[in-house]
Order: sequence, then structure tokens, then C-alpha cells
Amino acid sequence: MHRWNEFPHDNEPFAFPGRQLRDAWDDLHRGDCEPFPTDDDLQEAWRCFHRGDFQEATERADAIGRAAHAVANKATGIYATYLESDQKRQIGCFKSAIERGERAIEAFPDDANSHYFHAFNLGRYSQSISIVKALKQGIGGKIQNSLKRALELQPRHAEAHTAMGMYHAEIIDKVGKLIGGVTYGASESSAMEHFEAALELTPMSPIANIEFGNGLYLLYGEKKLDQVSDLYIKASEMEPTDAMEKLDVESALAELE
Repeated sequence: MHRWNEFPHDNEPFAFPGRQLRDAWDDLHRGDCEPFPTDDDLQEAWRCFHRGDFQEATERADAIGRAAHAVANKATGIYATYLESDQKRQIGCFKSAIERGERAIEAFPDDANSHYFHAFNLGRYSQSISIVKALKQGIGGKIQNSLKRALELQPRHAEAHTAMGMYHAEIIDKVGKLIGGVTYGASESSAMEHFEAALELTPMSPIANIEFGNGLYLLYGEKKLDQVSDLYIKASEMEPTDAMEKLDVESALAELE
């Protein structure tokens, strides 16, 4: 495996040594509802993730095995989304996470994050190859099915609500309301319902605000530009809890420049 690009910001605030990880856990995982792991090695993999050592987090998780699927798939997906500039390598990261996600669903069918991170990486992969191409490959249905199952298992999964909102918004943006509704079950009302649920559950999550803004622009364009801008400004002013949120905040700041 080639060396991944390093987290480009100061990660000292996100180290969480010893008991600090447990103390911060509920806040760190308010979006994905991942339970605190009792295994020391798995805790260390999550420490790597939260401080932005995404490759080490993934490698440690893969050494542990399938039980560490969530940290491996989250680390791979976040790294590829924000820090991998080479498209071929980015796609390779998403593909490896999708395959790992499929194995996780087989091994842990009642784990919401088996389904969620499968859908998350499928969604990012779709964006990297183009939504239209992904829909032609039947990926849209796989994303929807995995997100539905994640939310059935954990209705308070804010990140899954955000992802489901984007599923509806991106399909409507690419194929229109009629085809999107008839063929893919997508609707504006469902998109808004899921975005609003995510914000209600995690109002101080940068990504929940950013993706709500993205979704509003996909659905309504310039008519909602003021609200989109407000959501990005709100996200850009948040204090990040870990390396992932730091990347979210920096992405909001970059869009506002």
C-alpha cells in the first residue's frame, strides 16, 4: 500500500490519550452512534482516526479483523474524500471500503454501521465517477437499501439521515423529479425530512450543516442561496471535535472564499 497523504493540520487537540477517549466518545460519535469499544486495540484504531492518522487507523483495524469494520471504512472514506487528490487512488480507496462494507454486512447484519459505511462509500464512489454513471450501474438502489437498513436499526443515526437526504437531492438534480420519483423513489419532501432530522439530532455537526446546504442548492438552486450560505457560515464557525470535523470546517471555509 502506498503511503497516504498526511492530515495537514495540527492534530494535537485530537489525541484523546487514555480515559479521554471514553470521556469524549459520545460527542465524537453523536453522528454515527458507534458504541464505545471495549477492545484496547480497537480503541487505539479509533484514536488514530480521531487525530487524523487515517492510514494507521485503517491498517490497525484490518489487523483486528471484521469487528473493526466501522473505523476502517470511516477512515478510508474520509481520507479519500478530503486528502487523496489522485482520482485513481481515490476510487481505489472507495472500492476497498465498499468491499469491506459488504463483508461487514454479511458478518454483522444487525449493525447499523455495517450498512451505513457501505452506503457512505458507495455514495462517495458515485460522486467520484459521476452520479449518472453510478445510477446506470445500479448503485443508487444499493445506497438506498443500505441507508434504509441503517436507519431501521438506528433511527437516530444523524449521518445516515444526512446521506439519505443527499441521495434524494442528487437523484432529483441529475434526472429530475418525475424520473427520480418513479424510478428511484426520490422526492424533495423526503430529502428535506432527512436533512432536518440530521440537524435536529446534531445541530452542531459541521457536515450536517454543509450537506444540508449542498442539498438545498441541488434541489432549489439560486432561490435558496442565502440559506445555503448561512449553513456554510455556521459550519465554518464551529469548533471541530476531531480531525474529521476539522476537515469539514476547512471545506466550508474554502467554499466561502
